[in-house]
Amino acid sequence: MSILNTMKRRLKNGGSGKTQTAKAAQADSLLRLLVAFILIVVLFAALVARFVYLQVFRHDDFSGQASSNRITLIPTPPVRGEIVDVNGVPLAKNYPVFSLEVIPSRIEGKMEDVIEALRKYVDITPTDLKRFHKYRESYRKFENIPLKLRLTDEEAAKLSVHLNEFKGVEVNSRTFREYPYGKLTSHFLGYIGRISDKDQEILEEEGLTALYRGSTHIGKSGLEKYYEPQLHGAPGYQEVEKDAYGNIVRVLKNVPSRMGQTLRLGMDIRMQQEADKILGDRRGAIVAINPQDGTVLAFVSKPSFDPNLFIDGIDSETWKALNDDWKKPLVNRVTQGLYPPGSTFKPFMGMALLESGKITQTTVVPAPGAWSIPGSRHIFRDSVRSGHGSANLSKAIQVSSDTFFYRLGYEMGIDKASPYLAQFGFGKKTGIDLPSEYTGVLPSREWKAKRFAKSSDPTAKEWRAGEMVSVSIGQGYNAYTPLQMAHATASLANNGVVYQPHLVKELLDFDKRKITRINPNPEYKIPFKQDNFEYVKQAMEKVLKPGGTAHRIGGGLAYSMGGKTGTAQVVQIKQGGRYNAAALREQHRDHAWFISFAPLEKPEIAIAVILENGGWGAYAAPLARSLTDFYMLNVKPQQFSDDPDAGGMPEPQQHRTQPQPPTIFQKAYGLKQEEANHE
Repeated sequence: MSILNTMKRRLKNGGSGKTQTAKAAQADSLLRLLVAFILIVVLFAALVARFVYLQVFRHDDFSGQASSNRITLIPTPPVRGEIVDVNGVPLAKNYPVFSLEVIPSRIEGKMEDVIEALRKYVDITPTDLKRFHKYRESYRKFENIPLKLRLTDEEAAKLSVHLNEFKGVEVNSRTFREYPYGKLTSHFLGYIGRISDKDQEILEEEGLTALYRGSTHIGKSGLEKYYEPQLHGAPGYQEVEKDAYGNIVRVLKNVPSRMGQTLRLGMDIRMQQEADKILGDRRGAIVAINPQDGTVLAFVSKPSFDPNLFIDGIDSETWKALNDDWKKPLVNRVTQGLYPPGSTFKPFMGMALLESGKITQTTVVPAPGAWSIPGSRHIFRDSVRSGHGSANLSKAIQVSSDTFFYRLGYEMGIDKASPYLAQFGFGKKTGIDLPSEYTGVLPSREWKAKRFAKSSDPTAKEWRAGEMVSVSIGQGYNAYTPLQMAHATASLANNGVVYQPHLVKELLDFDKRKITRINPNPEYKIPFKQDNFEYVKQAMEKVLKPGGTAHRIGGGLAYSMGGKTGTAQVVQIKQGGRYNAAALREQHRDHAWFISFAPLEKPEIAIAVILENGGWGAYAAPLARSLTDFYMLNVKPQQFSDDPDAGGMPEPQQHRTQPQPPTIFQKAYGLKQEEANHE
């Protein structure tokens, strides 16, 4: 500013007026230059300060952002674990397929044009396109998006020749699920299917989205759904560097995915095949359990369906046919079929009578051909019109006397009977390792009040004493699944030691080289007298002897066996009327039941058979005898063999705290063994 003042003084003191004007203009120009100079200095200083702030104080933040833009993680889906039988026979396995995949960030031109050009070599269906556009919404543009999941060998060969014409289009190998035994195993294996919107919502709610990055399928039913976390495995990833256009420049790191665990069942597939053959084309179910540890040995529900139809999406016509079929092939009758148990309920009712003190083992009561509630004219008839004279409990079970149980059940009442019957698991889920198991109905005063709570009739929810009459012989409100009946039979046969039924015996983790054995302790012990268990079991043995309702299957037994027939009424017969199956529609005919166990000393197999609308219970008995023969004489002897070629596994039935010998899987892969309680 001193220079400026000096210049002004000189102009003021010397020179003419014109000279002074010129000098004043010159001074103003110099002033503007000076102001501009100062402004430039200030702006430059601000720029330098900003540069220092970004490069020094925010260096770490922006360096991380730049790195994330340049480096990306691409997930690689895991290979799903397999499901094998007790001898390692694959029941659900994987096989390689060629998949047509698109990387949107590398596509040149419009996506629609590229897809249309690909149609020359590949049959791309509307379903494929729908799935592809759905995947595009959730996949990132540099990830491989499946356009067609399974190419035929011919399509893969034709397209491979022209693949260089399609930038951003790849033919890759993926694994695909297969169920080699089809209908034979569908009701317990279940199936996998494409991840739906609902599945995606559940994954997001449970925070599992990242775990399924790159995966296209998920367990939908059966073991595939129940053990989804174990079967799925964990995805790997590729750490890649990409340019500004999203193109991959190089792979920096490759972390392989972790394969899902293999499920090893306790079932020998030969048992399943035999049970299926025995049941034939009849509607119904057969389930067999080892009472010593709860292992499911056979699990057949008919009619069935082919689970392979669901893997890549079932067509609408097939889906409609399966749903509209009155025989209901999609219903798992073992865990979801609810039926009155008929006379198979009598051994358990007998245990309730003994434990409550209503009768003793020597009590004898009349067993006539008909009986009425005191003061009532309604007649409850026995299945044998002439009756059985008089009987103790053992004889009543052997000949299946209805009037014996009518009288004593009525006198005992529902309030006393229900708690004893509940000990056998009636009216609650068994806890088998399958989803969607039904609870069943064990009648009680509380159950009826809840069941008819919304009824307009105020008396409908009240328990009537006469309702106990039909309940006592397994009719009335009783409704149980075949699995519940087999489970109760196993618990009775095992003298009250109750094991939770389970299909899976071991989880095999080949990545961690570890086996987790699912061989739980007993759930609980039924606190009944041991001599009462023995008494009822011996009565069930007499069922297969002369005079018993299943005496025709008792001849030539190479082992001891107990059983009980049951005929479950579907429609009520008018008072005084006679049952005539020929006059009824098939769906209205009686169900045929049979429960059994063998041998008596230390039971190793308990079976429940139901033939829907199959008639008398004696018709179901031969099926149980045949399956028991097959197990005791063919399958069981091999289970104690160390020779894998014999088809057996070294699996002696021991308490879980005792040391177990190594299985062939441990020998083959050096896997370490752990134990886990099944939940």
